[in-house]
Amino acid sequence: MTAPVLVDGKGKGKKNIENLVSATRSLKASLEKSRALGFALQKAGSRLEEISQRLPTLEAAVRPIRADKEALVAVGGHINRAVGPAAAVLKVFDAVHGLEKSLLSDPRNDLPGYLSVLKRMEEALRFLGDNCGLGIQWLEDIVEYLEDNTVADEKYLGSLKNSLKKLRDLQSDEEKTELDGGLLNAALDKLENEFRRLLTEHSVPLPMSSAASVGEQACIAPSPLPVTVIHKLQAILGRLIANKRLERCISIYVEVRSSNVRASLQGLGLDYLEISVSEFNDVQSIEGYIAKWGTHLEFAVKHLFEAEFKLCNDVFERIGLDVWMGCFAKIATQAGILAFLQFGKTVTESKNDPIKLLKLLDIFASLNKLRLDFNRLFGGAACLEIQNLTRDLIKRVIDGVAEIFWELLVQVELQRQNPPPLDGAVPRLVNFIIDYSNKLLSDGYRPILTQALVIHRSWKKEKFQEALLVGEVTNLVKAIEQNLDTWIKAYEDSTLSNFFAMNNHWHLYKHLKGTKVGELMGDKVKEHEQYKDYYAAVFLRDSWSKLPSHLSREGLIMFSGGRATARDLVKKRLKTFNEAFEDMYKKQSNWVITDRELREKTCQLIVQTIVPVYRSYMQNYGPLVEQDASSSKYAKYTVQNLEKMLLSLFHPKPLRYSSLKVRQTSGKFGNGAADHRRSNSMVL
Repeated sequence: MTAPVLVDGKGKGKKNIENLVSATRSLKASLEKSRALGFALQKAGSRLEEISQRLPTLEAAVRPIRADKEALVAVGGHINRAVGPAAAVLKVFDAVHGLEKSLLSDPRNDLPGYLSVLKRMEEALRFLGDNCGLGIQWLEDIVEYLEDNTVADEKYLGSLKNSLKKLRDLQSDEEKTELDGGLLNAALDKLENEFRRLLTEHSVPLPMSSAASVGEQACIAPSPLPVTVIHKLQAILGRLIANKRLERCISIYVEVRSSNVRASLQGLGLDYLEISVSEFNDVQSIEGYIAKWGTHLEFAVKHLFEAEFKLCNDVFERIGLDVWMGCFAKIATQAGILAFLQFGKTVTESKNDPIKLLKLLDIFASLNKLRLDFNRLFGGAACLEIQNLTRDLIKRVIDGVAEIFWELLVQVELQRQNPPPLDGAVPRLVNFIIDYSNKLLSDGYRPILTQALVIHRSWKKEKFQEALLVGEVTNLVKAIEQNLDTWIKAYEDSTLSNFFAMNNHWHLYKHLKGTKVGELMGDKVKEHEQYKDYYAAVFLRDSWSKLPSHLSREGLIMFSGGRATARDLVKKRLKTFNEAFEDMYKKQSNWVITDRELREKTCQLIVQTIVPVYRSYMQNYGPLVEQDASSSKYAKYTVQNLEKMLLSLFHPKPLRYSSLKVRQTSGKFGNGAADHRRSNSMVL
């Protein structure tokens, strides 16, 4: 047994300290290991959580490994068959988007190239439309196979089904355009804009500054569009029609071309076409417009609408007759043809009077002149509204012509009971009817009036002979002659009666001689001249020829009674002459002879009757009175003044006789006197 080593106290303490240090180090190392282990455990926990989250995906990924071997072998073929068509569709789809830059450019820079690219786009979209369904069907088949054989995850299959359903919905007609993301519509919109631009830039209105210039420019028609422009329009139409945009093209074409026609017509001043019946009293107040209407309508039809008719045919001829005729009908309607027809209708709705008959004949002549043009331009089914309005206008015109013409004689006869004019002038009725009858039988009106009456009778299944027209006009003149006979007898003053008879027989003679109506009247015309001479002689005999007797020389020869007695006798006779002269002059100064030739001749006869006698009398006996302080009371007129006064007689009063037109004051023809009777059927 070994004896213990004895250590002194100092050695023992050192040993203990070393042990304590060693234990401390060991404890620190243990703590660091614990801390590292804690960190490792914490990190492992998050990784385990991540693994836990990925386990379903991993499970789905490895599921085919667990599937039947036969299902796994067959799935490859199904996938290959489905992916092939789908890949082809995607390739074309990529090609479509490759055209985007070209289709979003301006077509005017290279229209043929643009149309070529657009056509490729349409072909690609047709391919997509035709083959997308096939590709979708194959994909649906493979999804169904995967689902039936539990080869793929249900969530994954659900996502595939949803995507395929969206693709299937895009196959509907309403959604096909979505296949290109709206690129086709954008390209078609650009083509429409180019279509409008080509039309607008080459549609130039005709420069018409005023209605007066129509006659000078009637031979000028709007220049047709250049052939190159028409070809471009047709090419654009081809692509737009292929994409169901024909109606939009027509709308643009009608808008631009009708606006161009309206602009051409603006210079003519056509505001009068909008006038209503309530805005004028009678046809005479707008007869200037009616004359313009015929000229303007002819210009519009023969030049403006004719040009549009040809242009519609040129641009739309490849599409079909119905299309371009319908297009032209819209242009004509919007450009204002209906306004022309409405104005004619407005005229027919105005009050009946003789002037209206002439204006209706003017309208009928204008329409008849354009009959072939109307039938050719507006004869299609698309112009039905224009045809109906035209037929209605023609019927109204012809009915109005017949109604007024056959009423004229009745209206003239109704005037017979009216009092004659107080001034002995030619009544407006006489003046008007003679001139009117000559117009009706003139070369300008007779053919068209005959045609209108023939048509009117034909509607009643009756025949019309031109002799009826001639007879009716002749009867008008005969009725005027009967009216004159009645009015001549109606005057209480026989002198005024003779004056009136002289005045009117001369008027009839002068205005019937050498005319169509005069030829029909035969020797009756010559009789009016004879009657004029007779009544002129009687008028002078019973009026002015009585004045020279007041200047008698009886008792003045050689001053047999003395100078003072002679002076008194001269004064007395001059006074009597002056009073008779002034009375007659005052009365007849209000009488009127409208015809200058008759007025001058009548005044000269009066001068020849009065002035020589007065001159001789004053030369011989004037000195007896002129030396007297009261001479001005007797020698009131010089020879020159007397002659001047006589030559001033019978002049028309400007305010009263400035117009020879018939006025509608009494409901019928007027003589210038009060008339309280009215005709219910026609205002004359």
